[in-house]
Amino acid sequence: MNTDTLTRSFGRRIAVFAFVGSAACIAAFATAEPPTATPSTPAVTKSFQLPPANEDGWIPLFNGKNLDGWVYKETGAELGEDPKGTVTVEDGILKFDYSNWDEFKGRFGHLHHVVPFDRYRMRIVYRFVGDQVTGGPGWAYRNSGIMVHGQDPASMRKDQDFPVSIEVQLLGGGGQGERPTGNLCTPGTNVELDEKLVTRHCTNSTSGTYHGDGWVTAEVEVLGNDEIVHIVEGKEVLRYQRPQLDPNDADAKMLMQQRKGDVMLDRGWISLQGESHPVEFKVVEIRPLPAKADATKPE
Repeated sequence: MNTDTLTRSFGRRIAVFAFVGSAACIAAFATAEPPTATPSTPAVTKSFQLPPANEDGWIPLFNGKNLDGWVYKETGAELGEDPKGTVTVEDGILKFDYSNWDEFKGRFGHLHHVVPFDRYRMRIVYRFVGDQVTGGPGWAYRNSGIMVHGQDPASMRKDQDFPVSIEVQLLGGGGQGERPTGNLCTPGTNVELDEKLVTRHCTNSTSGTYHGDGWVTAEVEVLGNDEIVHIVEGKEVLRYQRPQLDPNDADAKMLMQQRKGDVMLDRGWISLQGESHPVEFKVVEIRPLPAKADATKPE
């Protein structure tokens, strides 16, 4: 995978960023030298520096102007390519816009932030608009997601549909009936719930249903490998522990080999998901949380 391929995206050239950093040490990331490129990390032309935190500690990941700090990966395309100009920024809104699509054909898209994080709270404000593109699967109607603890996007196969990750599933109501949002889905992963391993693909939250095109605020608190909490409109709707790779998933097996058999996930990349229904984001921000205290150290 060469640099020219990686720098084509969204109808303009993008920088290729260093996939380094930690939510627990943002300042260190901003000044660190990029690592030597490896087969799973693209050649680095510059490192990306996160903007400063607001007074309340939140750092905007989406600047409201452009896609700086993000890279797109679509099924069947190389990292950094957006064949149909699906991801756009207009009037301060980040959009997955399918107006240039005639038919979906299973080309799922993920917009990855280039900085991996470990312990943080993330907040987005999203809404579903318009009609699903022709050919989109029924389950993908008014469906998006926040992927956390994701694999390095540079390690994804060209034809891979979803990054190995933990998904905070975002759903919109269809005008009647119940359809909670803030659910859990697990592409290539498992979690523990009530001290039991959960291997089913999706687990519903306790949230309400949000019909129409109103804005919804969703948050996720990620505490490394300890715990992940989903929050919708200020209310906790799901909590689980010990996110981990699924040894029965082919892509997860590849990652396990690279990690010498370690299955536990304590950090990774964040991405926003496009699954054939137009979705918009007007806030995408993160608040790093302190590193876990070392219980072995004397006080």
